[in-house]
Amino acid sequence: MDYQFSKDFLWGAASSGPQSEGSFPGDQKAEMEWDYWFKQAPELFYEGVGPSVASDFYHKYKEYAGLMKEIGMNSYRTSIQWSRLIKDCEGTVNPEGAAFYNAVIDELLSRGIEPILCLHHFDLPMYWVEKGGFENRETVEAFAAYAAQCFALFGDRVKRWITFNEPIVITEGGYLYQNHYPAVCDAKRAALVSYHLQLASSLAVKAFKKSGRDGQIGIVLNLTPTYCREPENEADKKSAETADLLFNKSFLDPSIKGEYPKALVELLKEEGICPEAREEDLEVIRTNTVDFLGVNYYHPRRVTRRSTPYTGPLMPEKYFEEYTYEGQKMNFSRGWEIYEPAIYEIAIHLRDNYGNIPWYISENGMGVQDEERFIGADGTVEDDYRIEFIRDHLIWLHKAIEEGCSCFGYHLWAPFDCWSWKNAYKNRYGMIRVDIKDHCRLSIKKSGRWFRETAGRGGFNKF
Repeated sequence: MDYQFSKDFLWGAASSGPQSEGSFPGDQKAEMEWDYWFKQAPELFYEGVGPSVASDFYHKYKEYAGLMKEIGMNSYRTSIQWSRLIKDCEGTVNPEGAAFYNAVIDELLSRGIEPILCLHHFDLPMYWVEKGGFENRETVEAFAAYAAQCFALFGDRVKRWITFNEPIVITEGGYLYQNHYPAVCDAKRAALVSYHLQLASSLAVKAFKKSGRDGQIGIVLNLTPTYCREPENEADKKSAETADLLFNKSFLDPSIKGEYPKALVELLKEEGICPEAREEDLEVIRTNTVDFLGVNYYHPRRVTRRSTPYTGPLMPEKYFEEYTYEGQKMNFSRGWEIYEPAIYEIAIHLRDNYGNIPWYISENGMGVQDEERFIGADGTVEDDYRIEFIRDHLIWLHKAIEEGCSCFGYHLWAPFDCWSWKNAYKNRYGMIRVDIKDHCRLSIKKSGRWFRETAGRGGFNKF
């Protein structure tokens, strides 16, 4: 069968500033939370590798852009590091940072690659962390001012903006599951941070409208479809609905519909952790919804009703248990289920329940450990597993588009191997190999050649 996509379909990939750029003497970049955490506890990071060099995009961005063009990308999402662009709490612009991002934007455009810029990708500057981070309303207001500065500096050329990447991960990672900084477990603080993140996103949308710049602004959410083990069992259905409410609708609804789900507000109130919402905040959220949505999809969530009473600090798992079933297709490097039909179900859900908002796949990818074992005789990583992963997800995405879903692009995570937080370079995601043991030497993997052919003809055949 021939799977063809529209002529203006976005074929690309995504990474982020903190995962690719590095930080170097003379760049005037301020410290951000991952820099600090690595210095405090390097043993938490795989093989003791921190963000100081990452993939050295800071020095090699021209080479990266050339290879991205070579593998057929017409668009690339990355993030501006707040800590690189702004020096301090007073909002002082770092001229070296501004010059760097201007150069990156111009380089991408010169090669026919559209830059899509995200304002925050898990990398809060330490000067705001020290003031309480997103627990503090002052940080919310500062984010809006930083966003306005970005629109002023780069909005003449950047036409698609993202407020936050996966804001729920900032909440769950930093304030529940302890795999992001500040690595605490406190549901009340988590709820407050979520509220402030949504307010910050809406204020950034408001600032974009005020800027008068052409273009659109959206948000990237990691939508993880929730499936219960026994759909006919009311308790099982309730467990799935609650998980969906906490992990998906908590940002999806206010970002697109301009209001929180009543069931979520009631649940937070029952637990005594609902933030006090100001009416003027709710008005900002109501009147500043996003123009488009980015969807990060990696795996589904499978839940069932609790079989034992929950004990311990308040966590989402109070309401459900996760389960696995025999026969799941797995990416064993990550411990994640591979379930391609979910990408279709996300699309139908957005079509039927969220006004068929324009959206794109902003991340979808396969991280593989010890990928060097797949290097062929000519030195190329023969990543047929990645080609199969991309192709099989695109088949379901194509089906959704054929049924009227407003998806305008597909971005892989990632164009090149990048630093992945505490996992560092444990799992490789890119279509371009980065040899971190050889000065970040770059080479195109087999998947990159396949992507070039696919993007070039606007689709692929599968018999």
